[in-house]
Amino acid sequence: MEEYSLPLHSSQVHKLSIIINRSHVFIHCIAIAFLIYYRLSFLFQQSKTSVLPWLLVFVSELLLSFIWFLGIAYRWRPISRTVFPERLPEDDKLPAIDVLICTADPYKEPTLEVMNTVLSAMALEYPPEKLNVYLSDDGGSSITLLGMRAVSKFARWWLPFCKRHAIKTICPDVYFSCPEEDYGDLVFLADKKKIQEKYELFREEIIQAIAKGGNVEKPTSKYKDHGPVVEVIQENDNDANGDHIYKTPRLVYVSREKRSSHPHHFKAGALNVLLLVSGVMSNSPYILVLDCDMYCNDPTSAKQAMCFHLDPNISPSLAFVLFPQRFRNISNNDIYDSMIRSVFWVSWYGLDGLRGPILSGTNFYMKRESLYNYSIHKGVDFTELKNYFGTSNELLKSLRVDYRPSIDGIDSSSTLLQEAKVLASCAYENNSKWGEEASICTIYYLRRAMLIGKIPQFRDFVPTKINVGFLYYSLLEDYFTGFKLHCQGWKSVYLTPTRPQFLGTSPTNLNDLLIQTSRWYCGLVEVAISWFCPIIYGPLKMSFLQSMAYAELAFCPFHCFSLWCFATVPQLCLLNDISLYPEVSDSFFIIFIFIFPSALLKHLYDVLASGGSVGIWRNEQRIWMIKSVTSYLYGTLDAFMEKLCLTEASFLLTNKVEDDEQVKRYQMGVFDFQTSTMLLAPLVIIIVLNMAAFACGVYRIMFTGDWGKMLLQVLLSFYILVMNYAVIEGMLVRKDKGRIPPSVTLLSTIILVVFFSLGYVILNMY
Repeated sequence: MEEYSLPLHSSQVHKLSIIINRSHVFIHCIAIAFLIYYRLSFLFQQSKTSVLPWLLVFVSELLLSFIWFLGIAYRWRPISRTVFPERLPEDDKLPAIDVLICTADPYKEPTLEVMNTVLSAMALEYPPEKLNVYLSDDGGSSITLLGMRAVSKFARWWLPFCKRHAIKTICPDVYFSCPEEDYGDLVFLADKKKIQEKYELFREEIIQAIAKGGNVEKPTSKYKDHGPVVEVIQENDNDANGDHIYKTPRLVYVSREKRSSHPHHFKAGALNVLLLVSGVMSNSPYILVLDCDMYCNDPTSAKQAMCFHLDPNISPSLAFVLFPQRFRNISNNDIYDSMIRSVFWVSWYGLDGLRGPILSGTNFYMKRESLYNYSIHKGVDFTELKNYFGTSNELLKSLRVDYRPSIDGIDSSSTLLQEAKVLASCAYENNSKWGEEASICTIYYLRRAMLIGKIPQFRDFVPTKINVGFLYYSLLEDYFTGFKLHCQGWKSVYLTPTRPQFLGTSPTNLNDLLIQTSRWYCGLVEVAISWFCPIIYGPLKMSFLQSMAYAELAFCPFHCFSLWCFATVPQLCLLNDISLYPEVSDSFFIIFIFIFPSALLKHLYDVLASGGSVGIWRNEQRIWMIKSVTSYLYGTLDAFMEKLCLTEASFLLTNKVEDDEQVKRYQMGVFDFQTSTMLLAPLVIIIVLNMAAFACGVYRIMFTGDWGKMLLQVLLSFYILVMNYAVIEGMLVRKDKGRIPPSVTLLSTIILVVFFSLGYVILNMY
């Protein structure tokens, strides 16, 4: 690899954050130790207080403390990075990149939005002959295929326009709806008007295709059977536009075969098919993975990523460069925490100071070799590799470090297309290790060592673990694949330029948010309760801090048990005159008064330090509580039921079609409670219970004078009610369409009465 006289990147350690974070950890740990001592000492005291609620609260406190302790890793050594793309070599020396984009349903993922993402990827500031864009259409929709053909025609105008005028906003829909500043050049304005007219024709063509419906029928079953389709829409060769001749990236449409009798492994399966197809058609050493709604907002992202991949000091062990997910439809209030601020603005900076951030679904430039963790040199016999990578000879050739597909001539191109269709069939992965981790036969490493003149070492006789593509073990394929990559010694990098490199859409209503996060948390729990539990499996393969970070994310859904306990047990005890916390006069009272505000203030500091506000902090606290008692709970239950083979894994797409009324409420900061009773009932039950407990507590304080005994339990109910006033408003005040239906409130109250009766009996028994 070429050496560079000047560094391609630099890093800055956040020293102030390190001091604050570690100081808080030290003090908070001491407080938790005193809390544990207080709880344990109760077990050795003679008391008439019920033991069961004490044990439940104590276990919940231990669980919260354990997950908090794991999260220390995120804040141990945060760093940020800067790149210098102007120091990269000339374009002809840059490596090729394959862009992989996935879509599945033209009804939930609007075709026009998907095509804009494709166009933005084609317009990246990168040598077009070294750029290949692949779109996976899991729905097998003719609308999507027609859209890709329309993209090919419009790209002949859009790409030269972006290059001529150095356009930064390379997504045409965004560019024309929110145009950049016009600088008064008449030639530019005339050119822009012409391209905008072309875009309107392109847009109208897609709208008409959607209206006609093509050959698409909205699926009525879980699967939609169809055969494999691979079509090269545009080759990356010279094209003509008026008097101009220019190069275009290769554009390929892929729809893998789907059969109801064959597992398709959701997004991981789609990405693996794109890996297979791109391997025989372009075999670029690097890939960019994008969600269909995550368009390129800055044309320089590829070169910024190459500042790390082309650095000889870190490149050999670097698996991927991750850019943060930013969203263009987020309001200033962000009542649903749709920007996922704690992850992309805080936690991933901390992980970058360890071995790198966790793979996060989209916006990453990955080294293809890391997904195979294997490459062979010319002349190596690869017959046995078919057990791992399948029977395609063309694919096995692509594992050679010096292999580049040849598609010159009609016959060669036709042969590769036929091979690509075989790779896109659902039967190809049979009798292979795609989507799995495998132990590669030692003899291959010995052969490889001898071919390159290396003397075999002891470690060469130890079976080596390799990934074969994106892993299927968890519903959250990105998390588990990234975990295994870090376990195998790979590193990652987190880059957050001032201008967002990618922009997408995030859920702006409660229903979509809870459905999406339920799927995420199910995938996390699948790993947490498996043999690959990060806190057990991780320390054997990576640093303990990195293992803690993965474990914190995996155990995060278990917050549901603690939150349900804190939202119900102290309240039931308050109604039954049972104290669970020390009295005001007790010296341990200060420990509980300290721990809770300590956690809240640290969270507030993180929000303010990342550019947020007190309002954002309040919203994050509220939505965390809401998700803890709903999506955390249901995701955890789904994972356990799948492990017990009681249900099958499901992947519900997030609806990216925006409802105008819901968007309006979101922009106004008003919750939209149009979701299922299953998701609303837990919220209403908890709020009604806390309202009753708070009223009872205030009565006891005012009329019995025994305020010191129950003060903390009253304050806990008060905090829950204040932070969740939006739920109370939706139950009792609002009359609009987005309120909580009275029927849900009534049903939840009935369930609460039954729950309270059972609680009363149990508390008096134990």
